[in-house]
Amino acid sequence: MKTREAARKMTYIGIGAGLVLFAVTGLLPGSLLGGVIGLTMAGSLFGHPVSSTLMPRLIVGMSMLGGVLVSAVIFIAGSASAGWLAGYMFDSLKAKHAVEAGPNSKY
Repeated sequence: MKTREAARKMTYIGIGAGLVLFAVTGLLPGSLLGGVIGLTMAGSLFGHPVSSTLMPRLIVGMSMLGGVLVSAVIFIAGSASAGWLAGYMFDSLKAKHAVEAGPNSKY
């Protein structure tokens, strides 16, 4: 019998749930917040209002990409950690029940 089978399975379920949550609720806000941060950085470097030259566009685009990546990491890692924790607790309860039942029980 594998000892941490439920923890591994629940981790995968958490990763899947995190991907879905990220796609539904994290993609647009991550891009928005990253874009605002990029506009602020480009405005402080090149002056307000930000012109539409290449460097300010690159700064805003890279910060939007960074915002999306940070949002993805938070959603996916957070839900994978929660899934692993739930599976680990389930495995611990199952192992405790097996020890309490003993080797000669019906269970």
